[in-house]
Amino acid sequence: MTALMKLRYTATAAIAVFGILAGAAQADELADIKAAGEINIGIFSDFPPFSSASADMSIKGYDVDVAQKIADGLGVKLNLVSVTGQNRIAYLNDDRVDLLMSVGYSKERAEVIDFAAPYAPYYIAVIGPAALKVSDKEDLADKTVAVNRGTLEDTSLTAVAPGSAAIQRFENYNSVIQAFISGQTQLMVVGNDVGAQVLARQDELKPEQKFQLLSSPSHIALRKGEEGLKKVVNDNVAAMISDGSLDASSKSWLKAPLNPENLKD
Repeated sequence: MTALMKLRYTATAAIAVFGILAGAAQADELADIKAAGEINIGIFSDFPPFSSASADMSIKGYDVDVAQKIADGLGVKLNLVSVTGQNRIAYLNDDRVDLLMSVGYSKERAEVIDFAAPYAPYYIAVIGPAALKVSDKEDLADKTVAVNRGTLEDTSLTAVAPGSAAIQRFENYNSVIQAFISGQTQLMVVGNDVGAQVLARQDELKPEQKFQLLSSPSHIALRKGEEGLKKVVNDNVAAMISDGSLDASSKSWLKAPLNPENLKD
């Protein structure tokens, strides 16, 4: 073997070893999940109607429906892992969970995690009784509106409300809801998660969503570089939209039909 041939052989062997090590370092999460026969999905344990404890103490909600569909699509067992807003990104990147539910997209987050397609509507809505005609921001004129002080709902409402709208700011969502239900205000502005709880319980008032102020759908998050897993998640979400199961979950938990426009960033 000539010196040149030895050099080429050594270089080729080095590249092969490097490729093996790189492949090992970038293991396919999808293959790992299938091999383990289970998937760990991070979820808020107290985030109704997306996820919360039911009467039998099991976690149920919109997010749980979607997580179960993904597990079923993979043919693996679903393990729900309780996370918080403070620890969930670390749980994902430390491999303690494979996916995270209910993650809003931001450029800052996209630097450290990846996002699958949006699957859950999250928006701020004006809610009022069916008998009250309100369809756009101009109709807020001369109306009383309850909102949680200093929140995104507050700033979104303040930006569009006519000068004659009487905005009443409260210190928490319970106070906002109580002001609306008791008739202290004609309308309230809340996220669709809070609104769904009111829509579900007030038969006499017959509250309804009048119009939206802001939309920021939730995504399923995963670690960077996991393109195989990302495709499976996206395919499952697309199938749930196509077969109507996501719409059924929306009607059940969010008390409103799924509007595909609310799944656009």
